[in-house]
This record gives sequence, structure tokens and C-alpha cells, in this order.
Amino acid sequence: MQKIKSLMARQGLKSPQESIADLSPVEDFRIPSKEEMREMREQPIDPQAEQEIINSIQEVYYSNDSFDMVQHELEKLPPELNLQELEEYRDQLKRQQAAVSKKVADLILEKQPSYVKELERVTSLQTNLQLAAVICTNARRQLSISKEDFTEASLGLLANQRRRHLLTGLLKSLRTIKTLQRTDVRLSEMLEEEDYPGAIQLCLECQKAASTFKHYSCISELNSKLQDTLEQIEEQLDVALSKTCKHFDVSHYTRVQLAYTLLEKTQTAMDQLHMHFTQAIHNTVFQVVLGYVELCAGNADTKFQKMQYKDLCTHITQDSYVPCLSDLCKALWEVMLSYHRTMQWHEEQDKEEPPPTTDEAGAADTEEAVVDHSYVKKKLEHGLTRIWQEVQLKVKAYLLGTDMSNFKYDDFIVVLDVISRLMQVGEEFCGSKSELLQESIKRQSVNYFKNYHRTRLEELRMFLENETWELCPVKSNFNIAQLHEFKFMGQSRSPSVSPSRQVLSSQDQVLSSKDQEVLSLFQHFSQEGNPFERHIDNKDEETEDVLASNGYESDELEKCVYQDYDSDSDVPDELKQDYVDEQTGDVPLKSASRETLRSRKKSDYSLNKGSNAPILTNTTLNVIRLVGKYIQMMNILKPIAFDVIHCVSQLFDYYLYAVYTFFGRNDMYESSGPGLISSRLRTTLNRIQESLIQMDSLGEGSSSVHGGPGEDRKEKVPSPHLSQLVVLTASETLYGLAQRVVATESLVFLAEQFEFLQSHLDTMMPAAKKPFLQQFYSQTVSTASELRKPIYWVVAAKALDYEQMLLLMAGVKWDIREIMSQHNVYVDVLLKEFEEFNKRLGDVSRHVRVPLPVSNVLWEHCIRLANRTLVEGYGNVKKCSNEGRALMQLDFQQFLMKLEKLTDMRPIPDKDFVETYIKAYYLTENDMEQFIKNHREYSMKQLANLVNVCLGSHINKKARQKLLAAIDDIDRPKR
Repeated sequence: MQKIKSLMARQGLKSPQESIADLSPVEDFRIPSKEEMREMREQPIDPQAEQEIINSIQEVYYSNDSFDMVQHELEKLPPELNLQELEEYRDQLKRQQAAVSKKVADLILEKQPSYVKELERVTSLQTNLQLAAVICTNARRQLSISKEDFTEASLGLLANQRRRHLLTGLLKSLRTIKTLQRTDVRLSEMLEEEDYPGAIQLCLECQKAASTFKHYSCISELNSKLQDTLEQIEEQLDVALSKTCKHFDVSHYTRVQLAYTLLEKTQTAMDQLHMHFTQAIHNTVFQVVLGYVELCAGNADTKFQKMQYKDLCTHITQDSYVPCLSDLCKALWEVMLSYHRTMQWHEEQDKEEPPPTTDEAGAADTEEAVVDHSYVKKKLEHGLTRIWQEVQLKVKAYLLGTDMSNFKYDDFIVVLDVISRLMQVGEEFCGSKSELLQESIKRQSVNYFKNYHRTRLEELRMFLENETWELCPVKSNFNIAQLHEFKFMGQSRSPSVSPSRQVLSSQDQVLSSKDQEVLSLFQHFSQEGNPFERHIDNKDEETEDVLASNGYESDELEKCVYQDYDSDSDVPDELKQDYVDEQTGDVPLKSASRETLRSRKKSDYSLNKGSNAPILTNTTLNVIRLVGKYIQMMNILKPIAFDVIHCVSQLFDYYLYAVYTFFGRNDMYESSGPGLISSRLRTTLNRIQESLIQMDSLGEGSSSVHGGPGEDRKEKVPSPHLSQLVVLTASETLYGLAQRVVATESLVFLAEQFEFLQSHLDTMMPAAKKPFLQQFYSQTVSTASELRKPIYWVVAAKALDYEQMLLLMAGVKWDIREIMSQHNVYVDVLLKEFEEFNKRLGDVSRHVRVPLPVSNVLWEHCIRLANRTLVEGYGNVKKCSNEGRALMQLDFQQFLMKLEKLTDMRPIPDKDFVETYIKAYYLTENDMEQFIKNHREYSMKQLANLVNVCLGSHINKKARQKLLAAIDDIDRPKR
């Protein structure tokens, strides 16, 4: 189109708009020049040829209107010009131009009628437009008149109304702005009231309102102030959140969490909360320890405040250690309780959550809330272990900061008890086994217990060497559960009840045995109280009085001490019966009723037949108390249970060895008594001597106890020495029988208490070490009663004058020829000795109750020794007739008849031993040979006497030699 226009311009044509001005219907065209007309005529008139010429025009000529044809053609000229070629190319361009011009002229002529017609339409349109302009001018004039007459008044009213409405809105906005400017006062009041949700809600509403009026210049400053206020609220909210770490308050924490929810910072709040708990633990323990350190230091030295907590713990004194530890655990309990209650609050909130909404906005809020709740739950669960780890580290630093090896026992037990309770808290808090605390307390306990046990063994040796073996009067219903050291095993629990089934009061169910707890510690002390308060309060609890009500206050009281001291009319019958049952098990004597004891003639050498008070000494009581203390430590410190039980066994071993050394080891009589010491007892005594007794210091005293270079020497104790106040050589006291009874029976009583404790010790012993405990009971504890034989054998060997009896028997003539009806004098002397022994035994029983097993052993030993003395006397006979043998039988029968009146023991010990020997006098040669083989209990001398005296006149020398050779063969293995 542009090219057509340019062509028209070149040919002098005008556009329609330009043609409208002169309104001439036909425009004269420019007449081509003669040259052009000639060229046009010279052009072929064949349309097809003309079209081919047009098509041969290069495309570049049609590219755009700004195309410079001259420049284009000039650029195409070759470097070397050829006139002929140039003229030919010029002619070609002219032919192309002529073809284009002709084509354009043909098109113009072809469209001439349409052009004329269109030009007429334009002229008509111009006329119409002029008419329209006149009409519009008239309309505007008429509208101007209407505006002046009608519209201005009405529109003025509308404008005023609109202005009034705007001013009313402006007044409302100004009032709102005024209220916004006064909100800071209300916000301060709400913060003082700790109404954090209300303050945040108000602040957010004010911010929203401020954004609405941000086009006012005064609001921009207010908006900045509100933002500062909101940040201040967040800071105070963080402080309020930190307060919940020590004292959790439901309403306070609810407000704080609601405030964080409004701020949409629930997760941030949880992160801050854990940081505050960690900081609270550190600050709490530091302040507690610092307070005690400064109190003990007695001055206001500020250097302690700059110390690290670990270094500060090393400045705690021994006197303030336990109170400080208690206060430390109380403070840590408050922090953990707050954390526990925080978790409870969130769990309750999860249960009270409303059901999710179905609309999109509500669904989005619900999904965000679920994410927050999930985050909070995981954070709290992970925080349990983190908080407990912090607690352990702080307490561990405190425990290891002081050397407790020299602590008093009660103080150390309190420490163990507090730490045990703390570990119980940890297990309930997060299920932790408290490895750090266990390791720390085990290290301190091993150190303490090693030193403690060594000191106690030395004390036990001192007690034993100063012990006069006088009876310690206790109530008849005494049992170890009444001692303060065994309170932990239950108040009124009988020995037959296992420790795991003891009955406790409702309060002790929570505080004494984890197995018996109905409520957890966090449930029980959720609102008030503290699980670490009872330990210090009970430390000075009065111990039950287990001693008899009237001790040795005067000589008169001393005489009747065993008549009156155990009057137990105020003791319920059930308790009396329980005690009898508890003490005995299957032993017939102790399980018998009081009526049976009274009816049994001379069954128990005691002035008060109804009394069954235990026989024990002060040392025995101290050992029992010491065992109780050891078991207390073992209950609290299960990891060192085996070490403790091993030390408990050493206490019993040393006591047993001391009793044997003092009263049972007598070389003069020990070997003469047949089977007095069993192989088991001898093995036990040898084991104790090798493992516990420091033999090389027997005569050096205690100064050499620590002199040994090896650790083994440190673990051994010198052998004890009997006190010089104990006299064992006086015949009127039956060679210290009272002391022997007290010592031996106190050991038996101690063994019975160990039997009672066996089930409890077994539950504490690690499975791998239980064989040690079983062996201790089977090889050591059970042998305590076996010491009666060697100890009382010494008394029996001296109580009667057996040598005098042998001399009297040697003066008797046994080769008589007639049957005698009167027994010999030595029988009366022997019976008189027994009567004197019985009298002395009765005298001893006035001071010390002689139990039936003791009297039985004494009588058995004396009768057995008397019978063996008779056999020895008969074995010394040089000549004997049949009538003499009859006299022997008469003497022995008279002895038995009188003896049975003195004692209830049946059958008489070694009765057959004597009768069989006397009857052997009647045997033939063949029977005698069989007798020698079957009766090896007789000595070679006694058997040889039978051969020489009884058969000497009836057999030849060869037969006699044969029998004597048989005797010698029997005796050879013994040598």
C-alpha cells in the first residue's frame, strides 16, 4: 500500500482526503513524457511477457519503503566496468521499470470508477457532519440552560450529604486513633496482671486497626510503638515461661501457652522452655551449693561466686554434705516435677482438642495445629532424657567432689538412700537406669565400704578382746526386726516371711519399697511434699528399746534379772506365738509350748522356765547391728552386693573363729574327744584361718595390721585374744561354763539370724555369685551349733575327777571267788561327782539360762567320758575271775540306775560301749577274734587286756599271739 501511495505521489495523484477540498470528481493524471511513452510503446504488450518481466525484479526491491535502489545498484557494479554490459543491464532495469509503471497505470485506470464513487460518498458524509455539528451546538446551549435552572440546587444537596458522611467517618476514625493512643496504659495494666493473652490480643487488634488508618501520619508512629510493645510483651512472656521451671502453676502456664499460640510461636516457646529448664537446673544447684559453701566459710568472700560448679562442690565440708545433698535433690525434684506437670498439661490439652473443621480455612488451621502438637510432643519426650542427663551430671559432680571414705555410717547411708531415691525418680521420670549416678555412687561406695569394713573388723576384734561374755538382757520377744538397723525390712514382720512379702503401712508403701508402691512418686508428691524430706527427718528416729526393762541396777535386781525382766504380759498372745514359731522352725524344743517346757523335768537350767529370751552378748548385738547396716548399704547399692555379702560373711567368720579360739581350742582335750570336731567344721576353721586371720601378728598386737606390704595382708585381721577378765580355770564356776554358754549360744543365735536373713540376701546376690552364698550357709553358718561339742567337751573333761576314779578302780580286786551283792566304792564316788556337777550346773543357771541342747551336750560329754573311764579302768585289770566280771556288771548297773535319776537323757550315751566290753570277758577264742575285727572303737590296750586277762588261762601261747597280732594289724593303719 505504501508503494502504491508513493507511486501515486510520483504521478501527482492525491489522496481522497486531499481531494475533498476541491470536490472535483475527476483528477487529471500526469501525462507521461515522450521518452516514457516511447519506452512504453517499445515494451511488448504481451501480458504474459510483461508479467515475466515484473517477476524478474529482485525481491529486495519489495523489502521496505526506505530501500535505496540507487545505492543498491551501485554496490552491485563490478570492480572493472564494461560499458556494453552496463548498457545492457540499464536497458533491463528500464524494461522492468516500464513494466511496473504500465502495470500501475493499468490498475489505476481499472479502479477509476470506484474511486469516483467513493469520493462522492465522502462528500456526502462531510455535509452530514456539518449538520450534526449545528445540532450539537444547539443541544449544548439548551443543556446549559437546564443546568442553571434545575441541577445545581439538587447536586448541592447531594454534595453536602456526602460531605457529612465523610466527616462522620472521619470523626469515628479520630476516636479510634485516640483510643489506640491510649492502649499503652491498658497494656501495662494487663502485663502487671499477667494477662498475657489479653495483652497480646489487644496489641494485635491495635496493630490491625493501625494498619487500617496507616494513611494518617500520626498512625505510623503509633504502629512502631505497638511493635515495640509487642516485643516487650514477648520478653515478659519469656520471663513468665522461665518461672514455670521451678514452680509449675496450671493457670499461669495456660495463660503463657495461650499467649504463645496467639503469637503463633508455639514451637519457639517449646525451644525456649527447654533452654529455661536446663538453665534452671544449673542455677538451682549452683545457688544451693554456693549457699552452703559460703555458710561454712563464714565470710562474704565473693571468690566462690566466680567458681565453676564442679570446683565449688569440692569446698563442701563433711558436716554440711548431707544437708546440702538433701536440699540439692529437693530443688532438682521441684524442677523435674515442674517438667512432669508440664507434660501432663500438654497431654490433657491434646485430649481436649476440638474435632477438625471441614472448611478450607479451618482445615489449614487444624493442620498447622497438628504440626505444632506433634513438635511439642516430640520435644517434650526428647527433653525428658536431656533434663535427667543434666540432673545426673550435676549430682555426679557433687558426689565426686568430696571423699566420703571417712563419713559416719549414718551419714553415708543417708547419702545412699537419697541417691537411691533420686535414681528411682529418674526411672519414673524417663525410664533411665541412671548409669552416671550408679557409676559415681558405686565408686564412692567401694571406697567407703572398703575403709568402713576394715575399721569394723578392727572394732570387732577390740570388742571380742574386751568382751567378758556376760549376758546382755533382752526382751523375750526380741527379734532383729526391732533394731533400728533393720527397720527397712518392715516393722512387725516375722522371720518366716520373705522380704518381698513384708507388710508395710500405707505411708511406707510409697517410701520404703518400690515393689509395694501404689502411686508413683510424681503422683504422690504432685501437689505437696517432697520425696527427699523423710530421710533427714528419720535420721534421728528413736530406736525401739530391745533391752530388758530392768538391767543390772543393783545386786538384788541382778539376782532376779531372769525372773522378772522379760515379763511380757503386755505383749499380744499372737506375737508370743509368732516368736516361738519364728525362732524354731522344726526344732522340737523351741517349738514346744510353755506348758511343755514347764512339765519337762530339768529340761532347761533356768529359774524361769517360761523364759525363752535369746542368749547374746553386747558384741553379738553389735555384730547384728553391723550386719543390718551392711544390708542397708547392699539394698541401696545392688552393684556391690557381692562385696557387701562377702564382708558380712567375714563378720560371722571372725566371730565364729573367736569363739572357737577362746573356748574350744584346747590341745590337751581336743584330740582325746572322738569326733568332737567334724571334718566340715575343721575345714571351715582352716579356711577362716587362711583367708581372714593374720597369723604372723598373733603376738604383736594391732600395730602390725597395716604393716604388710601386700593388699592381702590389709584384708586380714590379727587373731583375737581372750580378755584377762574371763577366768576359765575355776572349778566352782565349772571352768567358765557361764561364759562358754553365753559365747556359744550367742554364736548359735547369730547363726539363726543369718538363716533368717538368707532369703533376703539371696534376692540381693547376683545370680553368678549365688553359689558363694549357698556355700557360706552350708559350710559355715550351719556349723555354728557344732561348736558346742568341742567347747563343752573342755568343761566335761575337767568337771569330774576321772583320774581319781581310775585310781580307785585300780585298787579293786577283781579275781574274787564269790558273787558280790555290794557294788564298789568308786561307783559312789563317781555318782557323787555327777551330783556335784549337777549342783554346779544349777548354780551356773542362776546367772545364765542353760538351754536344753547345752545341758544335753554337757551331760552327754560327762557320761561318755565317765563310761570310757570305766572301760579304761576295766582294761587296766591284771586279773579277773567270772565273779569279778559279775561285779563289774553290778557296779555299772548301779551307776546307770543312780545316773538316770540325775538326768533325763535317754538313752545313756556309750552304755553299750561299757556293757559290750564287760560281756567280752565271756567270749571264746573264735568269738574273740571276730570281736576284735568288729569293735575297733576300743583301744589296742583294751583289746589286748581282753585277750591276756580273759582268755589267758584258757588258750595256749600260740593262739594268744595270733589274737594279739590281729589287734596289732587293726592298730597299724591308725599309726
